Amino acid sequence: MSREEVFERLDQVFQDVFDDESLHVGDGTTAADVEGWDSLEHIDLMASVEKAFGIRFSMGEITRMKNVGEMADLILKKREQ
Repeated sequence: MSREEVFERLDQVFQDVFDDESLHVGDGTTAADVEGWDSLEHIDLMASVEKAFGIRFSMGEITRMKNVGEMADLILKKREQ
């Protein structure tokens, strides 16, 4: 899976979780950039990302992610394992 494919799938996940088909994420996207991305939605988002990619994040990994680019890199790393 390429990084581009990861972002395409992440767009779908974010659009589903935040119910916004116009939403597109990039490397620098953070919670501050997405309306409704609060701590409760973050839990739903992480669960949805894990399900979409067939991976599991540790609590430490979740808290260390600074933006969607870091999320994409971690997804790629976990899918290689």
